[in-house]
Parts: sequence; C-alpha cells; structure tokens
Amino acid sequence: MAISELYKSSRSGPFILAGPCVIESREITLQAAETLAAIAAKLDLTLVFKSSFDKANRTSVTSYRGPGIDEGLEILAEVKRVTGLPIVTDIHHPEQAARVAEVADVLQIPAFLCRQTDLLVAAAKTGKVVNIKKGQFLAPWDMKNAVGKVRDSGNEQVWLTERGSTYGYNNLVVDMRSIAEMGKFDVPVVFDATHSVQLPGGLGGASGGQREYVPILASAAVAAGASGVFMECHPDPEKALCDGPNSLSLDKVEGLLTRLKRIWELNNG
Repeated sequence: MAISELYKSSRSGPFILAGPCVIESREITLQAAETLAAIAAKLDLTLVFKSSFDKANRTSVTSYRGPGIDEGLEILAEVKRVTGLPIVTDIHHPEQAARVAEVADVLQIPAFLCRQTDLLVAAAKTGKVVNIKKGQFLAPWDMKNAVGKVRDSGNEQVWLTERGSTYGYNNLVVDMRSIAEMGKFDVPVVFDATHSVQLPGGLGGASGGQREYVPILASAAVAAGASGVFMECHPDPEKALCDGPNSLSLDKVEGLLTRLKRIWELNNG
C-alpha cells in the first residue's frame, strides 16, 4: 500500500497498529505478523504491523531493548515482503529517520520524545506518515504544536496517539475527551490500548500492567471516536521480553478486533 493510500485510508475508515512491543526474534516476529495479516484480511481491516528494533525507554539498564537497527530493519523488511503489511516502528534520534524510512511506512515518535523538534522535523522530511504519541505529561491541546512542527516541515500525514496521562505514582489514566480534543487538529486519532493500561515502573525494576482492561478501554475509545487502535500483542505475553504485563495475547486479537469493528460500524451507521 502506497503511503498516500495508507494515509487516505486512515482518514476514511478504521485502522489498527499491532504487533509485539519489541523484535525478540525473526520467528516470533513473523509468527505474529502472519497471524495479524490473516486476521486483518478476514475482517477487512487496514492493519499496520508494529514492532521496535530498539526500546530506548526501559525501566532498567539491564532490560532487553531489541536487536538494534541493522538486524531489526532486516526482519521488518522480511515481514513486509512475506505478509504485504505496512510497517510502523519507533525512532529515537533524528539520524535514524531516513534509514528507517527505507523500510517503514510510518515513523512513530515515542511519547517522551513528542516535543523533540529535530526528531519531528527529521521524521516529517522522509515523507512517511508520522505517528506522534501524546506525552503522558501533556494536555491533548498541547499536541497542536507537535502537529505544527511536522506540517511546517512539509508533511501533512500525521497521526496522534492517546496513551494515557500520568496520574500519581506508577499509574496512568485515560481521559476520553482527549480523542475529541486532538481530533480538532484535523488528524486521525489513535488509541493506544495496551500502553494505556501500563503501570510505569510498577514492578520496581520493570513496568507492570493490567491487560484485562485493554478490551474495555479500546471499546470506549472507538465509541468516543478514535480512528485507529494501537495494541501490542505477543504469542505468549507472560514470556515477552518487553511490556508483557500490558500486552494482549495473540489469540485474543481477532475477538477484540471483531468487537471494535462492530462499534466502528455503529458509529458510522
């Protein structure tokens, strides 16, 4: 799917960003991608495969971060060849943008970096879709400035993602009004259903999570008008090397997407 077609599709219908939090191995990544591609085809949903080659924001210095940019991009390129799915992955440094754009269709800006001007400008200049995650420390209306940085750099293809706001210690809450507020910037708004149930640093040396609330919050967000849903999923979340406590089991994805599609259809009926 061409970039312009992907963005046009995201403005006119529901879409999904899904995959394991981080690339753990070629086998796990391809297993997840092939399963998700089959589900998307069955449900007639646009799905962008997500996995990170490097998770720079980890609780502990000893936490697994991923295979790195070289091996990671090779695996993501193989996913694209095998499944035909478009790819979204994080970038953390401006100099990564052009190289990652050789493989990825969507460059994702992590929440803690959503105000980094050089990173946003570099992502914008690739001409790819730029998905900016709202910082846990920002009000939804503050994201207007992040959108402006991308647009002022010559790129109108922007998504904004709601992923919860810091509320006290080791906790996030979601204000569903955020979806409507960010929609005022004339961009598709995505709801991050799995990071929104994260308990940052809640396990001391790692983050915890409450994955049982993923279906509830995802359904509420779609009912509130979210154009897309982001969800990290894994064949065995209990053994995942990153974000396992808030990741959805891969065998639960089809049921949830079936439910979300019905809500989208009701919204547009």
